[in-house]
Amino acid sequence: MVDVFSGRLLVSKDGRSVEPEEALQNKVVGLYFSAGWCSPCRDFTPVLCDFYTELLEETQPPAPFEVVFISSDHSAEEMAGYMHAMHGDWLALPFHDPYKHDLKKKYNITAIPKLVIVKQTGEVITDKGRKQIRDKGLSCFRNWLEGADIFQNFSS
Repeated sequence: MVDVFSGRLLVSKDGRSVEPEEALQNKVVGLYFSAGWCSPCRDFTPVLCDFYTELLEETQPPAPFEVVFISSDHSAEEMAGYMHAMHGDWLALPFHDPYKHDLKKKYNITAIPKLVIVKQTGEVITDKGRKQIRDKGLSCFRNWLEGADIFQNFSS
């Protein structure tokens, strides 16, 4: 992930700037392409929230997983409102960062919501994260972890 977000800052739900190198190191990362105006997004976001919370707060040690939200909202205010109303305590690419267009192109995002699960290098593990979470729940994380080449004694 250092490769993907190199030289950029991410923001937390409470608006703090976060160094991606620190926050994403040795983690499986879900790139969440979404927007508050999109009803399928509003439908899936609480599911992703529960998944994220279970992995990070209800397992010991916490799972090596992080979500980075890439907004398709119409304004920074809409993005902030959506994050505060519905999102888990995950990270986001700042609204005004034009890099979101490059990411949409790189990961072939033609519709939202889309959850692309990537390795540290930015290489795709699966672009069907949303479907896998809906179909398999927490058990899909083990497959992502195996695909990510991260050593971790995670057990779910």
